[in-house]
Amino acid sequence: MSGDSVVRPPFRADHVGSLLRPAPLKEAREKYARGEIDAAELEAVENAEIERVIARQEAVGLKAVTDGEFRRSWWHLDFLWDLEGIEKNELSGGVQFAGIVTRGEGVRIDGKLGFSGHPMLDHFRFLQAHTRRMPKVSIPAPSAIYGRPHRPPINADVYPDLDSLFDDLGEAYRQAVRAFADAGCRYLQLDEVFIAMLCDERYRRQMIERGDDPDDLLRLYGRLINTAISDIPPDMTITMHMCRGNFRSTFMGAGGYDAVQEVLFGEIDVDGYFMEYDDERSGGFEPLRRLPRDKRAVLGIVTSKRGKLETRDGLLRRIDEAARFADLDQLCLSCQCGFASTEEGNVLTEDEQWAKLDRIVEVADEVWG
Repeated sequence: MSGDSVVRPPFRADHVGSLLRPAPLKEAREKYARGEIDAAELEAVENAEIERVIARQEAVGLKAVTDGEFRRSWWHLDFLWDLEGIEKNELSGGVQFAGIVTRGEGVRIDGKLGFSGHPMLDHFRFLQAHTRRMPKVSIPAPSAIYGRPHRPPINADVYPDLDSLFDDLGEAYRQAVRAFADAGCRYLQLDEVFIAMLCDERYRRQMIERGDDPDDLLRLYGRLINTAISDIPPDMTITMHMCRGNFRSTFMGAGGYDAVQEVLFGEIDVDGYFMEYDDERSGGFEPLRRLPRDKRAVLGIVTSKRGKLETRDGLLRRIDEAARFADLDQLCLSCQCGFASTEEGNVLTEDEQWAKLDRIVEVADEVWG
């Protein structure tokens, strides 16, 4: 056991953010889509269910709580659609996961990228007003606009070259992150799928085939993150969540962090890393040797993809394995991803979800006090 002095996030027992959508919320969203209720009625259901899920997280013992992403349909697109210059793009097909394809929705860039406010700022304010714990918000990392296997449509009259697009994207994100800070947010997470996907050889080949250099993309995505968080107050914590895809308990990619470890740990200025480590797809813990002494890694060794509960002893063994490569005091514990990166959710029950969060708190208390 190690004495625990962590007062700033990431916390010893933490979680990525999204939670399974409860039945009343799903029903309300379906009714809204059919025109049977209006936006105010939908919001009333969202508010009630978010208050309920906040209380449940507090009861579990989590120090950071989220709104479960209950107002979103996707982990990334809802945020991107409300940036200036981005429009919703209806696609003929979705993104291929292991044995399943997502809904056919994406983005197109029709105008100059920018930020002039966002609905998720009010979503954060509601969360902050209804919890006694640290309110946490997750938004997609900047790479989410560009990292899907097929490039998004880009208006060439607005952006004849990609350099100017990425300059504007970084600035829009800098303003967005600062706006969350000004709203009172002190714990913000960037969900970074496409750096993690650069660990996957098949995905890297896809990037080459579409005309991009995977190593150049890695450094670009790192620079965009650094730009996004370049104007935060000193008491704000920024983490990044690494994920190789999470849709209805399936995945997009595989591969250890070795391919990205130099940039991940050496060039990106975040405070901590939520790292997917729930099965062999993520490789070994060896890259944690590069974890800077002033940063933390949150071990995602509990899976959100399956309902079977991890054993206490099994988790303790995995933490011990990771501690061979990074100081135990730099480590924390979580699920590898959220339980519902999209509104469909993963294939497990709400009871199984809460049992996993209970187990995370239980084991973290045992290890770190």
